[in-house]
Amino acid sequence: MSTALSIAVESPRERGVERLLADSTRHAQSLGYPPEATILLDAQQFEQPGVRLYVARDETGRALGIAAIVDGTDTGAGPDEGRAELARMFVDAEARGLGIAGMLLERVETDAAARGIREVVLETGTLHLPAQALYAKHGYRRVPQFGRYVGTPTSVCMAKSLLTFGVDSLAEEPLSVVD
Repeated sequence: MSTALSIAVESPRERGVERLLADSTRHAQSLGYPPEATILLDAQQFEQPGVRLYVARDETGRALGIAAIVDGTDTGAGPDEGRAELARMFVDAEARGLGIAGMLLERVETDAAARGIREVVLETGTLHLPAQALYAKHGYRRVPQFGRYVGTPTSVCMAKSLLTFGVDSLAEEPLSVVD
């Protein structure tokens, strides 16, 4: 599989996106969470103001991954315009391991920082260890449950500050990355 990608904000009705949404729902349900604990945005919610759906496509136009961001997330004290929630992140099973999730995260964070978002928050499941590892690798830290996830025993909430986003490029010497 080729890894030449484009990532753009698209409608949830675009070709291939509904397949990824359906696959994402099946994947979430396959992890063994109770139905009431599977909290996923649907196509109509992606079309609301303040919601952006990013789609990663290969050079043939096949949709390989999605990530949504919801501006003005309510983390308990009312909506905060400087905060956004990453929602419905998913990569097609055949495209995993190619770095698509990381590229989606980078694009979402870059665009969010450019719009004045100070922090990105997210929720993932206690059983979704690969997702937790991915987010931690990209600088997300665990935070108390927020908003609709408060009191959900299967929810893990994480956050990343964007206040220093892009500052690394200003360093005089290259930063080394140790995995």
